[in-house]
Amino acid sequence: MNKINELFNQKLNVINVGVDLFKEDMEKQNATVTQLEWTPPGGGNPELIAALDKLENPEMIEKIEAANKLAVERIINSHPVLIGYDQAINVVPGMTKTTILHAGPPITWDRMNGPMRGAVTGAIVFEGLAETVEEAAQIAASGKITFSPCHEHNCVGSMAGVTSASMFMHVVENKTYGNIAYTNLSEQLAKILRMGANDHTVIERLNWMRDVFGPMLRDAMKLAGEIDLRFLLVQALHMGDECHNRNGAGTLLLMQALAPNLLQTDFTTEQKKEVFDFISSSDYFSGPTWMAVSKCALDAAHGIENSTIVTTMCRNGTDFGIRVSGMPGFTWFTGPAQKVIGPLFAGYKPEDAGLDIGDSAITETYGIGGFAMAAAPAIVPLVGGTVDEAIGYSKKMTEITTAENPNITIPLLDFRGIATGIDVRKVVQTGILPVINTAIAHKEAGIGMIGAGITYPPAVAFEKALLAFTERITNKELQMA
Repeated sequence: MNKINELFNQKLNVINVGVDLFKEDMEKQNATVTQLEWTPPGGGNPELIAALDKLENPEMIEKIEAANKLAVERIINSHPVLIGYDQAINVVPGMTKTTILHAGPPITWDRMNGPMRGAVTGAIVFEGLAETVEEAAQIAASGKITFSPCHEHNCVGSMAGVTSASMFMHVVENKTYGNIAYTNLSEQLAKILRMGANDHTVIERLNWMRDVFGPMLRDAMKLAGEIDLRFLLVQALHMGDECHNRNGAGTLLLMQALAPNLLQTDFTTEQKKEVFDFISSSDYFSGPTWMAVSKCALDAAHGIENSTIVTTMCRNGTDFGIRVSGMPGFTWFTGPAQKVIGPLFAGYKPEDAGLDIGDSAITETYGIGGFAMAAAPAIVPLVGGTVDEAIGYSKKMTEITTAENPNITIPLLDFRGIATGIDVRKVVQTGILPVINTAIAHKEAGIGMIGAGITYPPAVAFEKALLAFTERITNKELQMA
């Protein structure tokens, strides 16, 4: 019997590159079929394919790769340290008494969703600019408040991200490059301003944070000098955190570093106990800290000519926005905010959930959070899925990134560095979107957190970025010719 006949007498093992219908037909013939996950570059969109082709020019590739190497080196070499806490009015660039910063790309009051409106009106009451949330809503709509993205003021903010003048901020310095990032303090509980809640209990907590918690942290850091946050971040990942939604180890480590200095402040024993009890009430105390670490590193990589590295991913509950290193200033590329899929607290239904919101996706942009879920398999009960899926997310993200960060590693993956440097080209070419794990806020103002889960950015944001970048670099080439 010749070899060809032998082949047809054997059980076939088929790799199907086509549509699933081919796979199903072959399985009916008792063939073993492996379905290859594949999509055409740019999803088959001729405009995107043409843009990708233009960037394949050898001279352009050389420039882009050199720029991306520099951008990623700056991310990896960044060394963020905590140097203090202070009120936003004292440290945040551009902050005024009537400025309110928010998460995500730019948005106006009329387009804000329920949770963000709830947080804004609560902040206006907290600042003493209104007596009630109803009056605050009128002020917000009047034009008397300046709204601006946190990211345009060296800040990041969880969920609604609402930051006002009196709120205390982390002050995080990049020891390598000198830039500074800010983020406000964790309110800890589910019914909180950043989730859109704004009743008297929320305002009372904010007042206490302004009058006791923030000042005590400020005074403690004056004694501490600085705390090495990159070192703590590495330890936290090795202890089972992914440093976005699982922060048990990170909070313990940060508290360990702060505690001796908190005890030496001039506050009363009762006030110190209040602070310790507040921190121990939730693991999320260190969550904003890692956001500032991520922002500090990524800002050092922004503004590198010819780089296709993503330096910001954020959302405001209406729009999802990204920034790219090689695009000037605060150039935003946006698409619609997406649903978050995951477990909800008892009594809530999927239709109660607001859309994806918050600057906390800066952690995934850096390479932790959803990108590092292999370090934190115990997060699965919170966000849904399986341990295998959690590990798979960390592996898959290497397909759209440029390097691995050797300073921050994942034990379960043989201490492989976190996936670093999301490349717009790779996202569009492969169709693989960055994975994000996140909390879910109720769609209405005044309620707060109702669950957590997994989401992905809208592909259109990356497609817009690719087209704009291609046009920019192509025009530059023509001008030089």
